[in-house]
Amino acid sequence: MRARPLAVAGAFEFTPQVFPDERGYFLSPFQEPAFAATVGHRLFPVAQTNHSMSRRGVVRGVHFTVTPPGTAKYVYCARGRALDIIVDIRTGSPTYGRWDAVVLDTVDFRTVYFPVGVGHAFVALEDDTVMSYQLSGSYVPEHELALSALDPALRLPIPTDIEVTLSDRDRVAPTLAEAERLGILPSYVAAQRVERELYG
Repeated sequence: MRARPLAVAGAFEFTPQVFPDERGYFLSPFQEPAFAATVGHRLFPVAQTNHSMSRRGVVRGVHFTVTPPGTAKYVYCARGRALDIIVDIRTGSPTYGRWDAVVLDTVDFRTVYFPVGVGHAFVALEDDTVMSYQLSGSYVPEHELALSALDPALRLPIPTDIEVTLSDRDRVAPTLAEAERLGILPSYVAAQRVERELYG
């Protein structure tokens, strides 16, 4: 499994080896030894797994969790194709305000590790795109927040050749600057503290 650090501190992309044969193919989208050697600790205890299906043009996010408790994620695309985007919204982070993007599909089967406190968005590039997540925390509605994926200051790489579809919540989400003024963004220090508790 190949690993690559992303532009957001603590985030990584992983690419597994795919073994094709006349029956189809086999791969392991998560491999503990490679993950631990890259990130410096084992994967978080999984509290919940999520599965979403989206048509082309759906943009989900930028979503994040109140920190603490915070949530780390391990994400891959089980069907279709998506542009997965990580945004550093942790105030005080050395990469605050930066983002990185990875194409997740069923060709290379890349996966992305999201540390606690960052924002997550993705754009479905094909109909019936299925995204699967492993999460370190359970879903608690009042802890789930959003930023605008269309924030012009962020300049996220949303393709211009698609008709964007947003949920009502994502359509009215604040910009990064507005969220910072409201005091709702995670801090880098708090996120690091949560990770120390999470990983021992």
